[in-house]
Amino acid sequence: MALNYIWIAFFLIGFIVALGQLIFAGNTQIFNDLVNSIFSSAKTGFEISLGLTGVLTLWLGLMKVGEKGGVVVILGRLFGPLFQRLFPELPKGHPAYGSIMLNISANMLGLDNAATPMGLKAMKEMQEVNPDKESASNAQIMFLVLNASGLTIIPVSIIVYRTQLGAVNPADIFIPILIATYFATIAGLISVAIIQKIKLFDKVVVAYLGGLTAIIAGIIYYFSTLPKEQITEISTFTANFILLSIIMLFIVLALIKKVNVYDAFIEGAKEGFGIAVKIIPFLVAILVAIGIFRASGAMDFLIGGMAQFFAWLGFDTEFTGALPVAFMKPLSGSGARGLMIDAMTTHGADSFIGRLACTLQGATDTTFYIIAVYFGSVGIKNTRHAVGCGLIADLAGAIAAIFIAYLFFS
Repeated sequence: MALNYIWIAFFLIGFIVALGQLIFAGNTQIFNDLVNSIFSSAKTGFEISLGLTGVLTLWLGLMKVGEKGGVVVILGRLFGPLFQRLFPELPKGHPAYGSIMLNISANMLGLDNAATPMGLKAMKEMQEVNPDKESASNAQIMFLVLNASGLTIIPVSIIVYRTQLGAVNPADIFIPILIATYFATIAGLISVAIIQKIKLFDKVVVAYLGGLTAIIAGIIYYFSTLPKEQITEISTFTANFILLSIIMLFIVLALIKKVNVYDAFIEGAKEGFGIAVKIIPFLVAILVAIGIFRASGAMDFLIGGMAQFFAWLGFDTEFTGALPVAFMKPLSGSGARGLMIDAMTTHGADSFIGRLACTLQGATDTTFYIIAVYFGSVGIKNTRHAVGCGLIADLAGAIAAIFIAYLFFS
C-alpha cells in the first residue's frame, strides 16, 4: 500500500513541478523531457532486470548450497545464547526461539526467501504466548526491530546491481555496509532494551555485543590509519577474499553433509532466474516514476534544498545526492532500490554518491513494510514502541553509512 502512494506521489509531484516550470519559467521543453524520461526509464529498468539474470542465478545457487550445508543452523546455534537473553518473556525452550534464530541467520546471509517464512512462523509462535492478542508483545517488538535494522553479512542484491551497472569492484561496499548495518542493529537493540528494561550488562550479552563492537571498532580504526588511496584497494581485496572464503565454506559444509552440491546449486539457480524475471515490472514501474520525478526538476529541488540546509550547518554537502535513498528506505524497499539504481546510473556506480547510495540501501531494512507484514500476519493493531525503535535503527544506520562512506570512498 505504501509503495502505491509513493508511486503516485512521484508522478503527481513531477507533473506539478513541470507544470510550474511551464507557467512561471516558460519552459516548453519540460514535457518533452518527461515523455523521453518515461521511455528511457522503462528501457533501463528492463535492461537492468535482464542483466541481473545471470548474476542473480549464480548467487542464489550458491546460497542454496550454503543453506543445505547447514550454514543457517550453525548461525542459529552460534547466536542462540544471546537471543535467549534478548527475549526474556519467552518461556525457556519455546519453539519460537528456533524460528527466530533461523530467520535472523537467514537474513544475515541474504536468504530472503528462507527468512520471511521463518519470520512469519516466529511471529505466530510468539503470538501464542502473547496475553494481549491485538497488542505487540515485548518479544515480538524486539524481533521486529532486529529485522528492521537489516543486519546482513552478505549484501547479495546490492553487489548484483553494482555488477550490472558496471562497477569496477562490485563488492567494495561489502565492509561499509557491514559496519553501517551493525550500528543500525545496535541502536535498535539498545532502544528496545531500554524501554523493555532488558539487562544489557548480562555477561553473555556483554560478551557478544562487546566482542562484535570491538571487531567493528578495530576495522574502523585500521582503515582510518590508512592513506585514502589505499583504503578502497585494501577493503576491496578483503571483501573479495571474505566472499570467496564464504563460498568455499558453503561448498565444504555441503560436502561434509553429503549434499549433492551441483543439484543444490541448480535448485537455487532456478529460483534466481524466476526472481530476475518477476522483478521486471516492479523495477520498470518504480524507475519510470523516479524518472518523471527527476526529469521534472523535483529531484534537483529536493537535493538542492537539503544541500543548502547542510551547508548552512557547515557540513560538506556531497552526501546529499544519496539522501533520497535514506528517506525512502523505511517506506519502500523497491522505492529505495530504484533510487539507488538512479543514483548509480546518474552519477556512476563507482562515484561517491553511487557507493553511498548502495551503503544506505544496505544499512537497514524496510521498517514499515516489515511491520505491516509481520504484525498483520497475526492481527496485531497496537504496535507500541516498534515503529519508534525501528526508526531509531534506520537513523543510526543512515548516519553511520554517511560517515563510513566518507572514510572509505571520499
